[in-house]
Amino acid sequence: MTAAWLILVALTLVSLGLSEWFREVRWLPLLVAAIIWLKGALVARCFIESHVVHPFIARVLSVFIAISPLALIATAFFGGTLARWATL
Repeated sequence: MTAAWLILVALTLVSLGLSEWFREVRWLPLLVAAIIWLKGALVARCFIESHVVHPFIARVLSVFIAISPLALIATAFFGGTLARWATL
């Protein structure tokens, strides 16, 4: 569990460093989304123990983990379109 926590801290620091060094790079949201997905999967595996739950719960958890990276990608590349759709 300590190793998982250290990996989470390292991934967080990598995300912060990437956002500082590659601020204007077009592919940065894809990389950050991958890191977010990896962190969510690590939390689910090591802290929630998703590998020992019922398969239905594991699938629901996998979908839940995938939502935030997908939302990040959608807003990064289609933010203007999504904002127009959300306005009244």
